[in-house]
Amino acid sequence: MAVLVTGGAGYIGSHMVLALLDAGHDEIVVLDDLSTGFDWALPPEVRLVVGDVSDQGLVTETILQHRVDAIAHFAAKIVVPDSVANPLSYYLANTVKTRALIETAARTGVKHFIFSSTAAVYGEPEIVPVPEDLVANPINPYGRSKLMSEWMLADAAAAHGFSYVVLRYFNVAGADPRGRTGQSTPNATHLIKVATQTALGQRSHIDVFGTDYPTPDGSCLRDYIQVSDLADAHLVALDHLRSGGDSLTLNCGYGRGYSVLEVIEVVKRVSGRDFEVRLSPRRPGDPAQIIAAADRIRNQLGWRPRHDDLEGIVVQALAWEESLSKRNLR
Repeated sequence: MAVLVTGGAGYIGSHMVLALLDAGHDEIVVLDDLSTGFDWALPPEVRLVVGDVSDQGLVTETILQHRVDAIAHFAAKIVVPDSVANPLSYYLANTVKTRALIETAARTGVKHFIFSSTAAVYGEPEIVPVPEDLVANPINPYGRSKLMSEWMLADAAAAHGFSYVVLRYFNVAGADPRGRTGQSTPNATHLIKVATQTALGQRSHIDVFGTDYPTPDGSCLRDYIQVSDLADAHLVALDHLRSGGDSLTLNCGYGRGYSVLEVIEVVKRVSGRDFEVRLSPRRPGDPAQIIAAADRIRNQLGWRPRHDDLEGIVVQALAWEESLSKRNLR
């Protein structure tokens, strides 16, 4: 039986594909519209279907042709300020299209569904670190669009008899330690990517959005999870579901926060380069701090991160940006 990875040519999805291959899974199909993903990010032995997750005819054909029993759904829009400015595009991409995919999965008898959700569903949490059973209260359309999808998935699973794992990501960073893939989207807004690009002279400066938050240094606090560790979380979720495990909702983070200014200092130290940092007003939709209560996924699925080291994550990101700049010169 095959795994269908939607958005599998993108940043996190391509790491999931590599993790599946590294673990010995050879029946993998990627569905990606290549709007932010890249076909070259996929190994040649992986089947790529170019299309949209809401194209129910195409998805039905793909599921039946490849005998798909599990879907790992990564395809989404993810930029918080953009969701505030363009909310309807996020409700379309992240909610309406996910609804179509869930319906197709249910109609074709897919047994297992892993959903890429976000810590943004918690909003401005009253408890930090944030436990999974805290009442979700998103403060931006991105978080709301993902929470709606979580609700739909739970209701559909109960009605149609399939199982699921919702993984709520905190801040994803770094790159494949072997240099096979990384964050490649032009003008991406991930802090560590932007900071490493600035260190390498690819950007003139980096903006720090907000220095008046109620945090130790005034900048936002975030929990940074290395992308290959996150892909491994999806692997153990898949094993759990295929072994008959119950549906779960789990945080994916390390349980420790770093401020924006701390991350920038680590990038400067690791790269050995100084660069301009501009202090700018807050962005709409950004919570002051969000850090995972990260015990549940370790205790229930046996997940053990291997790359919990901010300096190591920065080293990976720098190496990937240098590799990517050479690729773009070809």
